[in-house]
Amino acid sequence: MDPEGEQTSFEPWYIRLHRRGELQERVDRARQILSSCTLCPRCCRVNRLEGERGWCRAGDAPVISSYGPHFGEEPPLVGRYGSGTIFMTYCTMRCEYCQNYDISQLGRGIEVTCGDLCRIMLALQDQGCLNINFVTPTHFVPQILDATAQAAGEGLRIPLVYNTGGYDRVETLELLDGVFAIYMPDAKYGRDEVAQALSHAPGYVEAMQASIREMHRQVGDLVITGGLARKGLLIRHLVLPGNLANSELVMRFIAREVSKDSYVNVMDQYRPMGNILRTGGADHPLRAHLTRPITGEEYRYALECAAEEGLHRGFIPPPSTFSTHKHP
Repeated sequence: MDPEGEQTSFEPWYIRLHRRGELQERVDRARQILSSCTLCPRCCRVNRLEGERGWCRAGDAPVISSYGPHFGEEPPLVGRYGSGTIFMTYCTMRCEYCQNYDISQLGRGIEVTCGDLCRIMLALQDQGCLNINFVTPTHFVPQILDATAQAAGEGLRIPLVYNTGGYDRVETLELLDGVFAIYMPDAKYGRDEVAQALSHAPGYVEAMQASIREMHRQVGDLVITGGLARKGLLIRHLVLPGNLANSELVMRFIAREVSKDSYVNVMDQYRPMGNILRTGGADHPLRAHLTRPITGEEYRYALECAAEEGLHRGFIPPPSTFSTHKHP
């Protein structure tokens, strides 16, 4: 236990997997995928071990843009000393409004070894971080597993967070069963045509829904003790202008197919960023809506959708909800 009592005697599951040799088996299986990459729904099937690059442009070695204690995450993930966040470079999507555009699409970052990544994880733990939080991890799952296996043998003992845009494959997530204690996916869109236009992610809705169901199967609803997240699923939903995200469809899925006790952060911070600043949305009619922040009415609509479906964790519901909605 650390001096402030935030790191408890809880033993993460990955330590048990390491003791039994199962974690290294996961590493070996995951690395085999890189020879014909199918980590994300695109299934590019490039041989990353031989230097080929697919849609995400990631190769064999992990690439990171930054790391350190992060205090901007949801309060249950932060604690006193922050969430030990590692920002992975590149992404399986290309969101037109990405706030990390230079990292996800321009490739800002440095190539490191899995040993380097292991040492970063241990350093973040030494700083008192509550967890290790991998941001945009999908395309680097084998490398993250490798680093985790090394770190588990060198004293890593805090939970791992899988912080993803939601464009994942169940087959990849199955490799992580018992490794990650906390899953933090986005549930971005309710309709595929919008996901394609705004994030260039074909089949996003089915992939996101299947992934979130698998994440929930593995870790269940978010468990918070003493105000701190220990394990479970935390879902993010960013409200977009003109209800482009189709919040009513997203909340219906979460409540009816995952759990009404799901912790859902309904986010109101959308601002025009990334590629949308360059194009002004002129290259697609749906993207034209992205040139302004959301309104209070649009945010309230999303909250009402969540509350009417019986969701009640992670957001403050509006004073009253209506039985029949009108899109703002």
